[in-house]
Amino acid sequence: MGLPAVVTPSLLSAIRSYPRLPQNSWYILAATALSTLNRPDEIPKVFQHALEHGGGAKDVKPSQDEQLQIARRTREALVKSAAIIGLPKTINALFALKGVTPKHLFDEPTYGKGVSPTNRTDDMYRTPVSQILQRGQSFFDQVYGKVTGRVMGQMDNSGTEDLGLLARLEYGYVLSPVGILNAPETSYVVLASLIPQDVNPQLKGHLVGALNNGATEEEVKAVRSVVIKVCEASGMKMLDESSLEGWGWRDGVAPVKLPKSPDSKL
Repeated sequence: MGLPAVVTPSLLSAIRSYPRLPQNSWYILAATALSTLNRPDEIPKVFQHALEHGGGAKDVKPSQDEQLQIARRTREALVKSAAIIGLPKTINALFALKGVTPKHLFDEPTYGKGVSPTNRTDDMYRTPVSQILQRGQSFFDQVYGKVTGRVMGQMDNSGTEDLGLLARLEYGYVLSPVGILNAPETSYVVLASLIPQDVNPQLKGHLVGALNNGATEEEVKAVRSVVIKVCEASGMKMLDESSLEGWGWRDGVAPVKLPKSPDSKL
């Protein structure tokens, strides 16, 4: 038995034209949220709509170069989301995307001998590890601002310092490359990965982190709202004490604001 459709013409129209949404972000937000929600089967609808009608708010057929940009941005969003949602969902999402991607929009593997669009092959095979970790630390510092030392310290002292090591690896190799998605856009992907998971302790910090990364408050609010729309279309709802099952939020989705005493973990 198939699952009910999530992506409909009305949903696509609502999210791509949402007021103050950052330019060319609707499709990466939708794809990331759907991957997080374990609905990779719906990602092709989003991607094909973007290829036909463009990545912006206006309905404009994109050029081949613009289609390649859409494909790369969607893939990069899904790759970066792996740091937040894990590899299994990311694998399924990327293969669902591959199934509807025209071959001329693929990036063929370099096997460490060439330069990839994301530069991760350079990071892996030709760049000193210390340099990658420093880049990741700088990105982490930018996200968390004045509380960065406390947040990393909490993870280092979580009972196993491996939690902090894992965060350093993810920020260094996965989140900090900004060749395809810049710093604010990376924050949007993180938000689209966190909101469906009902993890407000982390979401609160990354809402502020998006502001620290250069997004405006209006843009972050729009991103939050669009992701919630995708979640609700997928069946997420507010849960109460009698809710024994279902995909939902226990305390409501954290609002966008600068807390007086930020307290966040990765």
